[in-house]
Amino acid sequence: MEKIFDSHAHYDDSRFDGDRDDLLLRLQGEVCGIINCASHLDSARFSLRLAEQYDYVYAAVGIHPHEAAEASATWEEELYALAQHKKAVAIGEIGLDYHYDFSPRDVQRKVFEKQLDIAKELSLPVIIHDREAHGDMYDILSSRKDLSGVIHCFSGSVELARQTVDMGMYIGLGGAVTFKNARVPVEVAQYIPLDRLLLETDAPYMTPVPYRGKRCDSSHIALTAQKIADVKGITVDELLKVTRQNVERLFGLK
Repeated sequence: MEKIFDSHAHYDDSRFDGDRDDLLLRLQGEVCGIINCASHLDSARFSLRLAEQYDYVYAAVGIHPHEAAEASATWEEELYALAQHKKAVAIGEIGLDYHYDFSPRDVQRKVFEKQLDIAKELSLPVIIHDREAHGDMYDILSSRKDLSGVIHCFSGSVELARQTVDMGMYIGLGGAVTFKNARVPVEVAQYIPLDRLLLETDAPYMTPVPYRGKRCDSSHIALTAQKIADVKGITVDELLKVTRQNVERLFGLK
């Protein structure tokens, strides 16, 4: 089977503290690449250390909307410096989350837009979190030119997926396509053009069926890939190959 490229994971999460190194060493047998996505500046530094330690791990650096209100007075300068590391391939995970509202919405928008500015200045793609904030998110994205990136863990409709693709963005899908009654995610998976699709885990979250509820790791993409391949009428190897090529193209890894 083609090797897996996990376009979105969080191996800095405390749920990996007990066996992180053993797991990442073991995964090298079936995983050719992982992008570890930060949620705040300490997380970004941790992600970069992982990327330095493991050749097949890359880092995205950024401030998640949940953490926007806690950003330090110097966060922009610090993030700008971190983003210039040789293993930093994107600004992420950044965006808007109106489901939990852990940070005030105006603060989320301000921090998000400033990170988009940093990405543009450094010519880096963005990894975007969009939860129940589609209106503001797409207003912001459509107002910007020459933006590249992915809407990770895509939760919108087929129509929103079409709008995303029309903007030149990629769409990341994970374990949700395997969940019971996952009608809309499956419809989205069926619609997305192959050259705009990325596979992800969001590890340790979003574990696919039949392991839902347990800790997720990058090997679980095989289950997600099987579901999507079935929907699209192609083989798993074909899907893994083209999504790896998409990741490499978007993040400049080749």
